[in-house]
Amino acid sequence: MMEEVCVNREPVFGEDDEFDFEGDSITVEQYDETGESHLRKESLPPTVGLEFDSFDEAYDSYNMYAKEQGFGIRVSNSWFRSKRKERYRAKLSCSSAGFKKKSEANRPKPETRTGCPAMIVIKLIDSKRWRIVEVELQHNHPVSPQIKRFYKSHKKMILAARKAQPPLEPVKEVHTIKLYRTAIVGSGCNEYCNAEQVVGANHVDRSRHLELKEGDVYAIYNYCCRMKLINPTFFYLMDLDDDGHLRNIFWADARSRASYAYFCDTVAIETTCLANKYEIPLISFVGVNHHRQPVLLGCAFVGHESVDYFIWVFRAWLSCMIGPPPQVIVTDQSYPLQNAVSEVFPKARHCYCAWYIMQRVPERLGGLKGYEAIKQQLNEAVYNSLKISEFETSWADMIKQHGLGNNTWLQALYEERQRWVPVYLKDIFFAGMIPIQESEGLNAFFDGYVHKHTSFKEFVDKYDLALQRRHHKEAMADLESRTSRFELKTRCNFEVQLSKVYTKEIFRRFQSEVEGMYSCFNTRQVSVNGPIVTYIVKERVEVEGSEKKVRQYEVLYETNQVDIRCICSLFNYRGYLCRHALNVLNYNGVDEIPSRYILHRWSKDFKCRSPQDNGFGNIDVNNPVYWINRLYKRAISVVEKGAQTEEHYRIALQELEELLSKFNLAEDNSL
Repeated sequence: MMEEVCVNREPVFGEDDEFDFEGDSITVEQYDETGESHLRKESLPPTVGLEFDSFDEAYDSYNMYAKEQGFGIRVSNSWFRSKRKERYRAKLSCSSAGFKKKSEANRPKPETRTGCPAMIVIKLIDSKRWRIVEVELQHNHPVSPQIKRFYKSHKKMILAARKAQPPLEPVKEVHTIKLYRTAIVGSGCNEYCNAEQVVGANHVDRSRHLELKEGDVYAIYNYCCRMKLINPTFFYLMDLDDDGHLRNIFWADARSRASYAYFCDTVAIETTCLANKYEIPLISFVGVNHHRQPVLLGCAFVGHESVDYFIWVFRAWLSCMIGPPPQVIVTDQSYPLQNAVSEVFPKARHCYCAWYIMQRVPERLGGLKGYEAIKQQLNEAVYNSLKISEFETSWADMIKQHGLGNNTWLQALYEERQRWVPVYLKDIFFAGMIPIQESEGLNAFFDGYVHKHTSFKEFVDKYDLALQRRHHKEAMADLESRTSRFELKTRCNFEVQLSKVYTKEIFRRFQSEVEGMYSCFNTRQVSVNGPIVTYIVKERVEVEGSEKKVRQYEVLYETNQVDIRCICSLFNYRGYLCRHALNVLNYNGVDEIPSRYILHRWSKDFKCRSPQDNGFGNIDVNNPVYWINRLYKRAISVVEKGAQTEEHYRIALQELEELLSKFNLAEDNSL
């Protein structure tokens, strides 16, 4: 569905908003007393896939573009349905297209046409919208904007503008754009609604906008139009200021929108490009799939690192996604991000990623005396503290020993320790999104595709490639998880049990915990409080190189419900039980892991099953986004079954090709 969206200020949408549309151009138009239209920003060329509400709108769009470039247009061909005399196809050409018929008059007029090939072909779709299906931009003659007012098509446009002017009141500027939109799920209402009902008003500094170079606007806009043509559920939203400058842009493809329904529990908002001052101010919304691979849930370019700009982007993202807001949001340490997250996601747990913070240690503390010792003590406090008291003691010792009481950076980190130090975050499910050990690293979603000087145009060109490779990795992981027989490394029944359930990558990680049971020893009961029994499990762990030391882990075991929790909280961090908890279960003669500790999120068939409703009420089953979500889940099942054997593959491929043929036949019959 195509909807008009006002972009002259922050995204406020009401019934009284005025709209204007100049085809595929992003323009700010102002009329003077003569009715002449002055454009402050050049109209963009027509693009295949662009759609309009009427034939006249399509004509006016091409005419406006022609006026900017300096050539006239005319309707060179039209196709009509014979019975209803309804136009369903037309060719709009440069006024110099073709040649005039030869005249037999004594003094024939000189030939002014050149057989110019420049044109667009538009087609009526579903008896409602007109779509550009062919475009030729090149002329075989010079074009000059200086003589544009002398073309007949432009004269008609000026006269129409004069007639449309109110006789007394001056016409105010209109700064709007038409975007391709579909009905979506609003997070605030848990039902399908329009994005303009969700994206709220916020004052935005109008002096800030994206610094775009020549060709960037066209590259971005052309990509959005192309993606919209390929898949109608592609979503994009642009925010322009009063001068027609692009402040922010958000987009999400159909796959990202469908993935959100599965992987929206914990989301990282990556701002690496902002933190490192890259040329493109890219924000990526990233989740984790059932193979613990990063999955893209949307992207944005933000014109300024301010609270209002982040709020605009977050609301645009949330408004286009199917599902409730994330339960956990992970970001870099940033006060604008913190304020924006608390505004848009008030119920989510907002945490900072410790890895981002620890990466700044050399920059912030590298010049201090005793830096290596400071770094070692800081790592020990952050990564190896099992209890809050241990962290507090280690931190205080570091500050006192090195005289760091006046270090403002460390003071700020300590004040916000509950947002980033792992020992304070043990009650949160992170799905493995944050590193909890010093040896672990973290890669941004577009690592390898974006560098400090990557331009907007270059990023758009690489964007599809990056997504294709990610999708390929997920497809290969799905195939391996379904078809491979996992090698068992122990005789433990826990390993056998989960080899039948988990995906290959998650099983490999769980398998290391099963193997790690043999590095644990001296499991002993230390206290009993009703049905809750406390155990101490000792483990030999590496500290530096081959050096090992013994650490003690406290494990609580509830005998009635077979509940278990280890002080290391690996289950909350990663989503599977740790070696210490497995030891206690084994010690108590439990042969199988309780079902509550086998997360469906990591199972091989996770995406074949419907995700939980999570409070989805009053869903409009006639909404296109609802359709794509249902079809996507069924299609995944077909693909997975079809890839199991060669016979299944042939059947699936044949049926899909027949289905596409039926769709094409239905489209032809509707014309």
